[in-house]
Amino acid sequence: MQPVAGPVSPEPVLPRTLFGQLREAIRGTQADYTKIPLRRAVFLLAVPMVLELVLESTFAVVDIFFVARLGPSAVATVGLTESYLFLLYSIAMGLAMAVTAVVARRIGEGKPDEAAVTAVQAIIVAVLASVLPAILGILYAPDLLRLMGGDDWTIQHGYRYAQWMLGGNAVIMLLFVINAIFRGAGDAAIAMRVLWLSNGLNIVLCPLLIFGVGPFPEWGIEGAAIATNIGRGCGVLFQLWVLLRGGQHIRVLASHLAWHGAVLWTIVRTSLGGVGQMIVAMTSWIFLMRILASIGSEAVAGATIAIRFMMFTMMPAWGMSNAAATLVGQNLGAQQPDRAEASVWQIGRYNMAYLLLVSLAYFFLPREIVGVFTDDARVVAIGAEWLRILSYALFVYGWWMVSVQAFNGAGDTATPTWINVVFFWLIQIPLAWWLALHLGWQETGVFWAVFVSETSVGLFTLWLFSRGGWKLARV
Repeated sequence: MQPVAGPVSPEPVLPRTLFGQLREAIRGTQADYTKIPLRRAVFLLAVPMVLELVLESTFAVVDIFFVARLGPSAVATVGLTESYLFLLYSIAMGLAMAVTAVVARRIGEGKPDEAAVTAVQAIIVAVLASVLPAILGILYAPDLLRLMGGDDWTIQHGYRYAQWMLGGNAVIMLLFVINAIFRGAGDAAIAMRVLWLSNGLNIVLCPLLIFGVGPFPEWGIEGAAIATNIGRGCGVLFQLWVLLRGGQHIRVLASHLAWHGAVLWTIVRTSLGGVGQMIVAMTSWIFLMRILASIGSEAVAGATIAIRFMMFTMMPAWGMSNAAATLVGQNLGAQQPDRAEASVWQIGRYNMAYLLLVSLAYFFLPREIVGVFTDDARVVAIGAEWLRILSYALFVYGWWMVSVQAFNGAGDTATPTWINVVFFWLIQIPLAWWLALHLGWQETGVFWAVFVSETSVGLFTLWLFSRGGWKLARV
């Protein structure tokens, strides 16, 4: 008899009140997402995913708030180090997309043992992928910061921050990948609690280790990196404990702890498209910032504030989109492609409704929003202009978020990669240069280029999704 990969129990009684459903979503459920009412499945998955991403964005703001107290060179150290970390995030998120797709498919097929084997292979891939960056970061941190143009303080004092962050990148990889395992299995509440633990510890430890509060040593910028590694490390330990103990839908047993080359290669092959998606997005943003930098520092500052606020307000939409990836993967595994497609349309409508409300704030209150972060009139004007232009297309972008996650959840990570190459590299970047510099529209040209490219990519991806080719993907 095959060992089960998780606790077996009768299907839970479904609470009828909104509060009861909310409590169940946060606590976790053993409900079968391929059988329960679709609206309920979306709710149970989306709520913890939204809360997870909101806390992640909150940590990013709090972390830089404390580091900024050490001066501009300390902030520059974080920014330059993150330039390298973004490459690692691309790998980690690409792996996470593949892992979610494969685990969700196995769970939907009713093969929890194979899902557990996939989880183990994904962890192996994450550890192997972290080795070389760790070695380079520990041995060559000052040289890496110098290569990025770091000043003397950054190179002499900030290199230890880079050593900790790059040397400890395994916790980043594992945090992303293991949470992707839980999301694919349908244990979104566990993934949420992991980030609550890791980011909560980080927020508490950051000021203590940076400034030496009470009995804690004063480590300055290095303390921020140590706090991050401790928080994320504890999150990874909690993840591993839950995997071995057993979540609601997946459990790793001793019999699963072995090398399975075919499964490992499936993860690597599927992840290549996801990594490509992230690298295309990252590099296109770098090119846009380079164009804005040639216009002036106010353009960069206004755009940065606008994009940071946009990302914060879009976290709920990303959480709902992540739920689409899980539902698509599991329902395709259960041979229910129509239900998989219906889940995407339903989540898309929720995303559109939410982002229409956000767009109203962007349109009517752009100056007030940007003014919270700066009192520079020129920066406020530039940031407000971008928010208003974004308001015209945000709901279309919301549809892109959901449909691209449907492709990823199905295991077809290559199609979104090629879409991104065309619309971001071949359309957005040249159009931004032409409008901003050739025609002299300056930052306004960049903003309208983003509007054109992201509206176009949203409509095209949604059209391609409606064609249904993603239903034939095999992982």
